[in-house]
Amino acid sequence: MDDNFNIDTLPIADEIKNNFERIIDLLGEDKDREGLKKTPLRAAKAMKFLTQGYKIEPKQILQNALFNEDYNEMVIVKDIELYSLCEHHMLPFFGKAHIAYIPNGKIVGLSKIPRVVDVFSRRLQVQERLTEQVLDCINETLEPIGVGVVIEASHMCMMMRGVQKQNSTTTTSGFRGSFKETDTRNEFLKLVSSSLI
Repeated sequence: MDDNFNIDTLPIADEIKNNFERIIDLLGEDKDREGLKKTPLRAAKAMKFLTQGYKIEPKQILQNALFNEDYNEMVIVKDIELYSLCEHHMLPFFGKAHIAYIPNGKIVGLSKIPRVVDVFSRRLQVQERLTEQVLDCINETLEPIGVGVVIEASHMCMMMRGVQKQNSTTTTSGFRGSFKETDTRNEFLKLVSSSLI
């Protein structure tokens, strides 16, 4: 995220805090109990932090770090941690993103790719849309020869409720340009699954 980001400088909407107070009441708890007195404010701050991606333009992150470079082989950033909120139950899902692109005259600062993942993750999401948004943002901004994204995640809405399957993971993928070709896609997937270090 923004290096200058500070949760304490965010305006906290009273409505969010008041709604958390109401939820605590509806659950049958005493919002004035010592352990819960500050919970509505803390929860409001947490929600602002977890959805801060709505306030940031991801393409701008990439545009601010583009460099001309005559390199046209695959660039991979893998094992990018991600944390998001499922829009269906507002429960967390978390995992890793693996992203690769083949430059077409321009490269981007490597740290900017995880920042783009963070921006889209910090919104109410579904994993499928998150995959497409990251993919399209990189493809449209860098205009590479090709780009590929794979996301592996565990969903608390499946683990804590519903089917309660603690060991399940969900994998989504998307490909543009040369990554739609079998050889390029297979090279990417092989490198993502291998341990080279």
